Amino acid sequence: MSAPDHRPLAPEWLAVPRDADELVPAVWPASARRDASGEVFVGGVGVSELQRRFGTPLYVLDEPEVRARAREVRSAFEAAAARHGSRARVYYAGKAFLSTEVVRWVTGEGLAVDVATGGELAIALAAGADPARIGMHGNNKSVPELRDAVAAGVGTVIVDSAIEVERLAEIAAHASVVQNVLVRVNSGVHAETHDFLATAHEDQKFGFALADAPAIVARIRELTSLRFLGLHCHIGSQIFGTAGFAESAARVVELHARLSREGEIPLLNLGGGFGIAYTSVDDPTPIGELADGVVDAVARECRTHGVAVPDLAFEPGRTIVGRAGVTLYEVGTVKPVQVSDDLSRLYVSVDGGMSDNARPALYGAQYSARIASRGSGAEPALARVVGRHCESGDIVVDAEYLPADIAPGDLLAVPATGAYCYSLASNYNAVPRPPVVAVGDGRARVIVRGETISDLLARDVGAPPSPIEGTE
Repeated sequence: MSAPDHRPLAPEWLAVPRDADELVPAVWPASARRDASGEVFVGGVGVSELQRRFGTPLYVLDEPEVRARAREVRSAFEAAAARHGSRARVYYAGKAFLSTEVVRWVTGEGLAVDVATGGELAIALAAGADPARIGMHGNNKSVPELRDAVAAGVGTVIVDSAIEVERLAEIAAHASVVQNVLVRVNSGVHAETHDFLATAHEDQKFGFALADAPAIVARIRELTSLRFLGLHCHIGSQIFGTAGFAESAARVVELHARLSREGEIPLLNLGGGFGIAYTSVDDPTPIGELADGVVDAVARECRTHGVAVPDLAFEPGRTIVGRAGVTLYEVGTVKPVQVSDDLSRLYVSVDGGMSDNARPALYGAQYSARIASRGSGAEPALARVVGRHCESGDIVVDAEYLPADIAPGDLLAVPATGAYCYSLASNYNAVPRPPVVAVGDGRARVIVRGETISDLLARDVGAPPSPIEGTE
C-alpha cells in the first residue's frame, strides 16, 4: 500500500510504514516470523499458544537468541584482544535480566557474570556460576553483602569508595583471604546513543575521579588482604559508535600507565553500555566493529604511553538479552482521542503497563509494537499504547503505526523487552508481576513463575487468604 512519510502528531523520526504488519528484523528476535494467517511465532511457538498456556501480560525470552548473542559478543572481544596480544573476558551484566536459567545460558556460552547486589549474587550462585568468574559492583555494598561475596570466593569486587576499601580489607583479613579488587573511576566521559560529552569531572554517585584514584590505589596496595587488579570505567548506556569509548580509553589508559610504574596492573575493565535497536530508525554498531574499535583505541593509547596492553574485561547486558525478549499483551480497549479540531490519536489500552515496563516512564524510552495474533491489511493509524494503571504517564509505546482495525482481544507484541523490563518490574496498583517464559525450537517453558494476588497478600501480615484469587 502507499502511504505518506509522516503525519501530524507523530514524532519526526517515525515514518508511516508501508506494511503495519512488518516485523523489522533489527528489533525482533531472529526467530520471529508470521505464519500464513499472520500470527507471530517466536522461537517456533505461536503467540496464541503462549497466551493460552501462560496468560498475558507475558515476558517471552528466546533462549537460542540469548545464547547466540553471548557467543557472538564473546568471540568478537576475544578476537579483538588477541590481535593485540591480549585476552578478553566478557561478563554478562546481570542487572539487565537475571534468573538462574539465564545465568546457566550465558555461563554455558563462556561468559562470566556481573552482579550488583546480594540478591543478584545469590541468583548467580544458585545457578551454579563459578564464584571466581563473578564480579560484584555497587556504590553502597552492605557489610553482609561484602561478607557473603568474600565467603563465596567472588573473583573481583569493584570498589567504589574509600570507606568500602577499609570495610572490605577488614572482612577479607578476618576470613584470611586476599580479595581481588578493581577501582572504579570516572573518566569524565558520558555517552548515550551516538553523542558523548567529555568534561573534567562527572557529578555522579559511582566511582572515583581520575585525580583521586592514585591515592586509593596506593592505600589498597598497602593492605595485605586486598590485591589491586586494575581500573574499571563505565561511560553510559545504549551507546552507538566507538567515539565515546575511545575518548574514555585515552584518559583511563593514561592513569593505568602511571599506576603501572608502582606495580603490576594485569586488568582493565571498560564496562558495557552497548546499544540495541528499539525502533526501525535505531542503528546500533555491529558488535564486531564495536569490539575492534574499542580494543584498537586501548592498544593505541597503550603504545602512546609505552605500556603493554593489559587483559581486558567488558560487561554487556542489554546487547545480549535485549532483542531476545518480546512482551505479549491483550488489547482491552481502543478509543480515538481528539487532540485538536482536526487531529485525533488512537489510544490502545493493554492489560499490562508501567509495572512490567517502567522504561518509558523513567527515561522516555521508545518502543515498537505489532498486532501479533493475526495479520491485517488495514491502513496504518497513529496509535499510543498505554497500560492499565491509574497514572497518566503509564505509556508502553508512545507512538507507533498500528493497523486501524486493531480491536479488543487482539494480542499486541512489544519487541526488544529482554533488558530492564523484568528487572524494573513492580507491583504498582497491586498488579502481580508477569511470568517469564523461555522459547526455542518450538517449545516453551516457564523460567520465572508469575505472581498471583495470593503472593501479594502473603506479605501483608494483616491479610487473610485472598478470596478473589484467579481473577487477575
